[in-house]
Amino acid sequence: MALSPEEKAKQVQRMFSEIAPRYDLLNRLLSFGADLRWRKRAVALALERRPRRILDLATGTGDLALMLKRRAPEAEVVGVDFARPMLEIARKKAEALGLRVAFQEGDALALPFPHAHFDAITIAFGFRNFADYPKALAELRRVLAPGGRLVILEFPPPPRGVFGLVYRLYFGRVLPLVGGLVSGSFGAYRYLPESVEAFPSPEALKALMEAAGFRVRYELLTFGVAAIHVGDG
Repeated sequence: MALSPEEKAKQVQRMFSEIAPRYDLLNRLLSFGADLRWRKRAVALALERRPRRILDLATGTGDLALMLKRRAPEAEVVGVDFARPMLEIARKKAEALGLRVAFQEGDALALPFPHAHFDAITIAFGFRNFADYPKALAELRRVLAPGGRLVILEFPPPPRGVFGLVYRLYFGRVLPLVGGLVSGSFGAYRYLPESVEAFPSPEALKALMEAAGFRVRYELLTFGVAAIHVGDG
């Protein structure tokens, strides 16, 4: 039986709260360090128009938000997530680095910000966890200022061909085993490949973003393992 949007949100919140202590380690380990390159590219695209206010949604432990603040120290950066243990780690990292980033709890479908508040919004590997994609995009459009930019870094479904077969084997068998052993949560790392397989293709996500009012382009990274969608308002 399919979960309702509310049930999905609670399930995802619980899973990411459980794996928070090992989240950063597993990101580096399971992507062989490639996630850092992907995030740097997302940051570069987000900062092209020199935004003054930036929202990093589904911020997790704050990696992208902190990268944004280091690259644009004059900008106001806000990180939002609905998993409190993740945010606690993010705040400690920001304090250790001496970076002023505001981290707060929030729901992507009902953001606690006024209309047209941010010049740029970033989401790294969190969009696929939202319970309602069109509703989330409408909410992002609402809080983004005219001329602002939305950058979504995400895992699309595995590519076709021989590489795609190898990737599916790794993503479907190896990753859940290693992730489960290290984090202690096998369910969370079984959910990851399942959520990626169910995620819209890059073209389908582009269409969803365009329907929400964005002008969209995207680029594939590392043979299509990851994709960055850029939506200009």
